[in-house]
Amino acid sequence: MRSVTSMRVLAELAADHGMSLGACLAGTGVPEKSLADPAALVTANQELRLIRNLVEYLGECPSLGLEAGRRYHFTAFGTLGLAMISSPTMRSALDVTMRYFGLTFAFTRFQVADRDGETQIVLDDAGIPKELRRFIVERDACALITIQRDLFAQQAPLQRLAFSFDRPAQAPEYKAVFGVSPLFAAPANLAVFDGRLLQLPLPQANELAQRAAEEQCRRLIGERSAQAGIVAQVRERLAASAPRMPDMDTLADQLCMTTRTLRRRLLSENTSFIVLRDEVLLNMARELLATSCLSIEQIGERLGYAESTCFINAFKRWTGQTPHAYRLMMRAERLGPR
Repeated sequence: MRSVTSMRVLAELAADHGMSLGACLAGTGVPEKSLADPAALVTANQELRLIRNLVEYLGECPSLGLEAGRRYHFTAFGTLGLAMISSPTMRSALDVTMRYFGLTFAFTRFQVADRDGETQIVLDDAGIPKELRRFIVERDACALITIQRDLFAQQAPLQRLAFSFDRPAQAPEYKAVFGVSPLFAAPANLAVFDGRLLQLPLPQANELAQRAAEEQCRRLIGERSAQAGIVAQVRERLAASAPRMPDMDTLADQLCMTTRTLRRRLLSENTSFIVLRDEVLLNMARELLATSCLSIEQIGERLGYAESTCFINAFKRWTGQTPHAYRLMMRAERLGPR
């Protein structure tokens, strides 16, 4: 699980390019109101789906990932951002980031090594869908530099930069963003920093603030791990069982617990079996309406509704519009002017 903040940042980027919030969130299963809730949590797959929508809709925009990365200031990372900025040095801030990497929004995996006076960070993009790889690598690399400049803007410790994707037409823009000209078509995505500059004291270092922030980071990691455990398991089992989703008693038995225990654990995470079931159904319905040629009746059947009117009424209750109106809206947004 991760904070909804990153999805909000990307939705704002999309809006600046004329993309509607509905098109941005299509297929994610994240309600629009959740973007305004600082306590809301989403899955990595939900954010990845938003990124896919963004790339498909705005694919012609050059360096879209760079534009996204410039919006990820340390404040976007909440308590982790406070732990970064209160660290004694940039290198220790990087250590804090690696300790609580689960609180970042990166999809690449950072591999940090100190060699010959340099600090090297490999941004491993293995496992990221190929069609989204460039956007995500650009975003994560640019966010790294954006935070570095937030923490210590006086000197630029970045010495070299390499990307595994081919040289784009707008390559000169990269030097303006990063301060160095990257090597493209490289064996790996790599950022190399001057180790001496990373050891300079940060202007807002505060030992007590950092301790408190790290304690909060540990608590958040624990809470999110616990929530991801039960909530993710329920969502996964419901989605895998459609259209014959199990009832709560059956699902509790599958998870080797009593119905009462399952209800209590979900309630402790401010959700319920019914809410999760409806979220899964709505997410699947939106996906089928937006991407398939199935009729409304066929989609209802695929989701387990005996009558199409039952599906229509449920969808209208969830979204305030009929499935047909939603499909027309998504079709118009895909075909409309960009």
